[in-house]
Amino acid sequence: MRVAARLSAIRTVAPELLASAELSLETKGESFTDITDEARRFVAQCGAGDGLLLLYLRHTSASLTIQENADPDVQTDLVTALRRLAPADGPWVHTVEGPDDMPGHIKTMLTGVTLHVPVESGVLKLGTWQGIYLVEHRTRPHRREVLLQFVGSRL
Repeated sequence: MRVAARLSAIRTVAPELLASAELSLETKGESFTDITDEARRFVAQCGAGDGLLLLYLRHTSASLTIQENADPDVQTDLVTALRRLAPADGPWVHTVEGPDDMPGHIKTMLTGVTLHVPVESGVLKLGTWQGIYLVEHRTRPHRREVLLQFVGSRL
């Protein structure tokens, strides 16, 4: 079956800007932390035009995701689903850092540590109900670092 689709006009941009920064934050333990405003601030401060925002989390028991930002019940249900996929009381061999560590590694493997978001005229091209989140998979608070890079044109 053929899908009805329409491709917009193609815009080309020669990359002229590579900007980088590190975002450091404390999590509250197992939860979603919205970092969308920090990502927007970085894009604005570096003078980004058209290009890509790249995000990379330097940890193995937390992750990054783009998820709904309107109803907090979505985050509650996602935490519940991840707990079911990798329960703390599983038969894990790696337990030296506590019963939540190996499940945290599994959840990170499932959800990932990198994101890329298109930027157009200095604006993140997220959907209406989308936000960028750092997802903490450990039960206690942790300091986490997210590397932000913009590659593209200047405004």
